[in-house]
Amino acid sequence: MSRPRLPRTLRVRLTAGLVVLLALACAAVGVGTVLALEGFLIERLDQQLVQSGGRFPASLEHEGRPDDDNRPDTRGQADGTLGARLLDGHTTDAAVVHRDTDRRLTLTNDDAHDLAGVPVDGRGHDIHITGLGTYRVVAVRGDDGDVLITGLPLHPIEETVHRLEAVETLVFGAALLVTGAAAAYWVRLSLRPLDRVVDTATRVAELPLAGGEVAMPEPLPDTDPHTEVGRVGAALNRMLGHIGDALTRRQAVEERLRNFAADAGHELRTPVATLRGHAELALRHPGPIPPEIRHALERMQSESLRMSTLVEDLLLLARLDAGRPLVHEPVDLTRLVLDATGDARASGPDHRWILDLPEEPITVTGDEHRLHQVVANLLANARTHTPPGTDVTVRLESGAAHVVFTVTDNGPGVPEPIRRDVFDRFVRADTGRSRTAGNTGLGLAIVKAVVTAHHGTVTLTQHPDHTEFRVELPR
Repeated sequence: MSRPRLPRTLRVRLTAGLVVLLALACAAVGVGTVLALEGFLIERLDQQLVQSGGRFPASLEHEGRPDDDNRPDTRGQADGTLGARLLDGHTTDAAVVHRDTDRRLTLTNDDAHDLAGVPVDGRGHDIHITGLGTYRVVAVRGDDGDVLITGLPLHPIEETVHRLEAVETLVFGAALLVTGAAAAYWVRLSLRPLDRVVDTATRVAELPLAGGEVAMPEPLPDTDPHTEVGRVGAALNRMLGHIGDALTRRQAVEERLRNFAADAGHELRTPVATLRGHAELALRHPGPIPPEIRHALERMQSESLRMSTLVEDLLLLARLDAGRPLVHEPVDLTRLVLDATGDARASGPDHRWILDLPEEPITVTGDEHRLHQVVANLLANARTHTPPGTDVTVRLESGAAHVVFTVTDNGPGVPEPIRRDVFDRFVRADTGRSRTAGNTGLGLAIVKAVVTAHHGTVTLTQHPDHTEFRVELPR
């Protein structure tokens, strides 16, 4: 059996609490007034019975005589008044007043037993008379050693009490409805500053704080230190201020780093190209070149080529960081994947390359050169960081809104220490995966930057038997 759920929101809980407290107060007032009224009416009834002094039951002794003066005395008796005369514990006479005259009662054994059990103490007691209902009776001793019992019906008091209960139920019910609506409005009005705090915190949580320039929301106006919400608002404003300062400083550092990378790339491009050109020119010298000199020149040529690639990668990342627009034109992604896989097969003949392409060509809108770089970098990553004989599956799928490109290999996988940061810059695998000389650690960073510039996503999924890089591009 499931437990009932309690209200979760503060607004509902406060409103419900106020209504419940008011309902308890109304119930206490209602019960108190009903009990007080019932006690007051019964007390008045007891006084009326005591003041009658047993006159009506005493007159029952002379009933049946032809003399009218000896008829039961019903003068001043309320309609429904009960009179009974007991002698030696047995009821000798019993009657009830009906329209200013008496009516003889035929008592059952239970009725006679109940009448005989009424204490003779001059106080009121409740008994039930068959056919008449509940009565309030008082027993006093008569002059002839008999017991005289006078009673009045309780149903008028019960009707009065029930009428009061109905009126209180209606009044208190209407009061609860009106108070509940007023309380809901008042609580909503009182918690409006807290709603602004929640809205501000939600906007901050949705901001892209991981990178780039971030516009922080305006400070909250509710900062009264004498209220709980005001203190929360002031604390949130201080926190937003600290976050804004930290983001500003981070943005300034990132901007300086981007400018440095761009400037360094531009400055290095010319001397690296010059160094490479001189090395190639020296290697083409027609005369004999000593082996040591040739080896040095070949190493200079190789390293200058690697530095050229590094400079171009840094310049590309700097341009993407600066938000420079890419080319937007139709790109045959199927042909692009075929060409890149062919190049990878030529570079890594020891790997088993598997293509899984749809029958119909898939076309997207984007920068063909950059998208080719994404595919080439993922394939180079699979070739470089897996041993010979590894199966590499290249798959291209088309959906209703996205195109999915995946590169899956059954190699040793990405090491756990760098798995979360694999798309960051200058991240290299440790000895868990082989690393070819010249790896700059920028390949996957370029993949992420280019895919993000195309409004797509790239993810890494690690399984015990395979590793999958998945790229989603919008159609």
